Amino acid sequence: MTKLQTALQENYWETLEITEEDLEFLYNQLLEIETPQTSTELAEILINERIRQEIILLKNHQLKAGTTYFPKDKHKIGDILRFPKLELMEGQVIGVRKGRNPEYSLFDVLEVDFGTGVVRNFAAGIEDHILNNAIELPNDDPSLEPGTVSRKYRDSIAARLTKKFSTVPDLVQIAGAWFPRSLLVDVNIGFLNLAEAALEVETGGPLSTKSILEQIDLPTDVNLKLTEFSMNLALQEDGRFDEVGPTGETLWFLKRFEPDEVQNPPLYLRYTPLKIEVTPSEADLSALNCLVFDELEAEGDLPSKQNEITVSLNFPHWRSGSIPLSRSIARLFPTAYEAPKVKFTFIDEVTQKEYSGWVVRSHRYVVGIKEWYEEKGMIPGSLFTIKQGKIPGKVVIQALTKRTTKEWIRTVLIGTDGGIVFTMLKQQISNEYDERMAIAIPDIKSLDALWEQPSQKRSTLELSIMNMMRELVKLSSQGHVHAQELYAAVNIIRRCPPRIILGVLGNQPNVIHLGDLYFRLNDQGGEV
Repeated sequence: MTKLQTALQENYWETLEITEEDLEFLYNQLLEIETPQTSTELAEILINERIRQEIILLKNHQLKAGTTYFPKDKHKIGDILRFPKLELMEGQVIGVRKGRNPEYSLFDVLEVDFGTGVVRNFAAGIEDHILNNAIELPNDDPSLEPGTVSRKYRDSIAARLTKKFSTVPDLVQIAGAWFPRSLLVDVNIGFLNLAEAALEVETGGPLSTKSILEQIDLPTDVNLKLTEFSMNLALQEDGRFDEVGPTGETLWFLKRFEPDEVQNPPLYLRYTPLKIEVTPSEADLSALNCLVFDELEAEGDLPSKQNEITVSLNFPHWRSGSIPLSRSIARLFPTAYEAPKVKFTFIDEVTQKEYSGWVVRSHRYVVGIKEWYEEKGMIPGSLFTIKQGKIPGKVVIQALTKRTTKEWIRTVLIGTDGGIVFTMLKQQISNEYDERMAIAIPDIKSLDALWEQPSQKRSTLELSIMNMMRELVKLSSQGHVHAQELYAAVNIIRRCPPRIILGVLGNQPNVIHLGDLYFRLNDQGGEV
């Protein structure tokens, strides 16, 4: 039995291009099922369709009478034949003569030209021959098995579909699902006002779309999924509402009830990129990123494979009641398909007290635990753990508390002229801390005043970095400073990512890198 060779070879799915015919097919599928579908679901539909088309093509090759070569058939000069054993190559019969073989009765010999300058001979008119069996479709070919193909390629195909769908004006996406706008249920302003009222009762929310629909009695004769999709689109396009649900769950919240730090980055987390060239060593930058968990580093620290991580606070996040969404920390928090904000719950592992939390994806930070920092007596540099909760939408936090003692801690003092001085003083400490990051702040109001100064009254970031280094050198018996210490100190007075710290140090002729992120000043006097 002869097996046909499929056209779906190994690189077929890797190099698949989404055609206009594919878009039309998927669009019609959405019209037919009347249910929004995600890019992944549509990718599986497309994979099934491409495989179905290939099987039809293979069968057509088999069923075309007089065109597929079988030894039992008779042919004449001029016939075009396909040869299954030659991967369905086509050739033209250019001659027919009688054949002789004592093992067979009378038969013909076909002279076939394949267009390559080579003529080959094939027997014809032989009833009893193994090649007369029907052509077998390659059922054991993994490229024709939808489940196998889907598991391996659906995600990459879904990404291509998402990109392609975004160019189709009539297709809209909500929570990862697509549907034609022209077929959506009409949701007028009256129903949106009722949705606002329902959320007001819940102090802003969040509420699921289904819960909102149950309260506003939106009339419809279509399926519930399409009704929910239509409502989601109407809410998304109305500036009063924010979609705040994690991946797989659509939840709505009234924007005017959101905390200020959710709608706008807190003062202490705002950073204006420097217009200077800095090229720190990638090895040094990677090492520092793994110590400070800074959300301003796009690549940043390497993601942890554990379901928990221990973090040391820097001043901007301590003051803002926030957590940086570095790469390793971000995986512990809920995320979303599209929503720039995600509402969730913090749970204190010891007391089980809950705190309302928000993931602000666009600016890569999490807010909602300022009260918790204060209750635990934390300072910049305090250590705490973050764990994935067993229940979706809940994140567990635990302060690394200890018996309160007086300890020598690097302390920041602010002069009447606004000058910053570091000294070592005994402070009441009730938490474990990172010695390089820990800084006590006796006068928070004076420090806040420095942050509130107009930018034109503040020194340049390069000057701030070097001044902080000189202050830290005074406290070091070895006369050197670790980059993590400098990072913590600079971020006491202005937001600055690790890349800039290392880049500025590398640009200073009077700074010597000692290795392992330690630096010293060759000349401790003078200015930058």
